[in-house]
Amino acid sequence: MGGSARTPTLTVLLCLGLCWGLWDQAQTDRLIVPLETLNTSRDSSNKAGFSITSMSSHNVGKYQCAYQIGEILSQPSDLLPLVMTGQHEAPSLSANPGPVVALGGNVSLSCSSSWPRGSFRLLKEREADVPQHLEWMFRRERGQGIFHVDPVNTSHAGTYRCYVSPQSYLDSWSHPSDPLHLQVTGVYKAPSLSAMPGSLVLSGDNLTLQCHSETGFDRFALTKDEKLRAPQHLEGQPSPNFFLGPVSHTHGGQYRCYCGHKNSSTWSAPSAPLGVLITGIYEKPSLSARPGTSVKNMTLQCRSEIWFDTFYLSKEGSLAPPQVLHLQDRAIPYQVNFTLSPMTSDLEGTYQCYSSNSNSSYLLSQPSDPLELLISVSNSQDYTMENLIRLGISALILMVLGVLLFQARHRQGRPQDAAGTYT
Repeated sequence: MGGSARTPTLTVLLCLGLCWGLWDQAQTDRLIVPLETLNTSRDSSNKAGFSITSMSSHNVGKYQCAYQIGEILSQPSDLLPLVMTGQHEAPSLSANPGPVVALGGNVSLSCSSSWPRGSFRLLKEREADVPQHLEWMFRRERGQGIFHVDPVNTSHAGTYRCYVSPQSYLDSWSHPSDPLHLQVTGVYKAPSLSAMPGSLVLSGDNLTLQCHSETGFDRFALTKDEKLRAPQHLEGQPSPNFFLGPVSHTHGGQYRCYCGHKNSSTWSAPSAPLGVLITGIYEKPSLSARPGTSVKNMTLQCRSEIWFDTFYLSKEGSLAPPQVLHLQDRAIPYQVNFTLSPMTSDLEGTYQCYSSNSNSSYLLSQPSDPLELLISVSNSQDYTMENLIRLGISALILMVLGVLLFQARHRQGRPQDAAGTYT
């Protein structure tokens, strides 16, 4: 070869230059066999395409290209492997512990196939659904090729497919597995989740859960906790409002929400859990007021003739979650005492209680009859009167002491006056 030239880059059978050549590198004896040449003019594009009109097993292999200007021939490009898919039954692809992974966590992608012997390959798609280069290749072990991702970062989010190829035909791949969408959470700040009109909702009524986030997010996802397991998929929607209703016993449970961006597989950290309690499932308990242990508190007693081990107390119009007490005494009747303190006007309002079982704590009874609690103004006036009495007594004592002191000094002065006038 005369002289030298810059090494071209071969990408999907495209390379750079003016006079082109494409070679197939035989895998058996490492010989480079020229396949095709293409002449171009100097003012043409610096790319040339070599077409394969009908793909077959004869076209698979490793390809290189080079270009020539006059007598100067470039170095060959890097090898480009060309494989053919769709030759064998598709494997299956799964994620353990699941396809939704927290930032910095661990996940294993498992490619499984019934093929007796071969290799597994895992490809990640680009945003434009174009497979990237081969990331991992594992030999078959017990019918699975396991690809470990540890620790997970934002670059791991995306869509994956896996393939299997027989040991004797490594360039002949199977059909692709079904796509697996790996989603990474914890990338952005957690939103907050609220319930309208409230987290206590009567069976058959409507409920809306609202996900509140910082500005700039256009995708929102809602999940329901299932026995402390991570969600298996985050299905986003453009609205932060999730309408649930009419609700039934299946809607009871803990919910979280996430925020993210359209066409992205990265999400925020989950919101704090919000418990949705479905009422009206069991018979109602009774609620009554009992004097407290002092004038500074009051006791509301929730009582049921049917056995329940969990009781809730809610205040009408309050945004705070209901108070919860668990049964301590299993004697009939089943009752618990909610203590309200301190006795200020903030405690005024209408209260109701509910009963439930700990093994289905999100399903509650019908509400008790409402109990209206009024804080008497006389209580505060009594405290004022007591303070005034104390102040009056203190002033009277000081006045008496002052009179006694004055009389004592006056008596001491009289003998001196008498002595001064006697001559």
